[in-house]
Amino acid sequence: MIENKDTYTNFRIAVPTEYEDVFSHFYYAENISSDTVFKTLLPSFQTILIFNFGAKSILHSKNNTEIIIDKCLVLGPIKQAFDYSLPPNSQILVANFKDDAFYRFFGNASVAEHLPINPDDLLDENCFTALWTELNKSNDINHRVDYILEFCKPYLKHRNIIAEKLANFNDANLNPIKSVASQQNQTERNIQLNHKKHLGYSSKEINRYQRFLKAIKLIQDIASTSTKIDWFEIINKCGYYDQSQLIHDFKYYIKMSPTKYLKFQQEICIANAE
Repeated sequence: MIENKDTYTNFRIAVPTEYEDVFSHFYYAENISSDTVFKTLLPSFQTILIFNFGAKSILHSKNNTEIIIDKCLVLGPIKQAFDYSLPPNSQILVANFKDDAFYRFFGNASVAEHLPINPDDLLDENCFTALWTELNKSNDINHRVDYILEFCKPYLKHRNIIAEKLANFNDANLNPIKSVASQQNQTERNIQLNHKKHLGYSSKEINRYQRFLKAIKLIQDIASTSTKIDWFEIINKCGYYDQSQLIHDFKYYIKMSPTKYLKFQQEICIANAE
């Protein structure tokens, strides 16, 4: 379905260079149509802070329960896709924490663990309720983002050296846990614990997710050439044991099979070409 851009708006907002180790981006969506808009948030392994303005948006859990977003809440790390809906006259502004930034802000990387929680419950003061009140006074999205960035400065703790090395590790040929353990003269177990503590997920979890992302990209690249997908090629290139493991990951992360995902992608390409 092609959305009417006059009645539903959504876009990403880049962050200034000095905040690139704190937020990957902000996301804004507004529904001024007369119908509720339903969306799916794909897994990102990031923790998000959602501000809701206007009509109250709703999260739909995998157990088919509805969680109403009042003013603001924290969710994550986002390890599986979930659905949400924006009723008429609703707006959301989402801050996407990067790597260990949530730990630096709140002192705990995985306190939410997929369940939403009011960010005021993570601190000793009701500062986020006050922050929402100030943000609600302005309709300028850029002003809201600037206000959030300025607000966060005094709360950010100094970055842990191990967390920084893990977050910035980019050698695909080496094991990050073993490499950082060797560099810091610490046990691998201690580095694993720090990984979970500061980033909110284990090295094993993120490696599995990155394998899934590699499969997604490969499927998209092949589909863009109108070439028939060779699923065994996907399995071999992405390091899956067999087809059932590939299917399991797709259903785990995005609640659909690889073939259904491929069909979904093809429909998007057709719609965008019209």
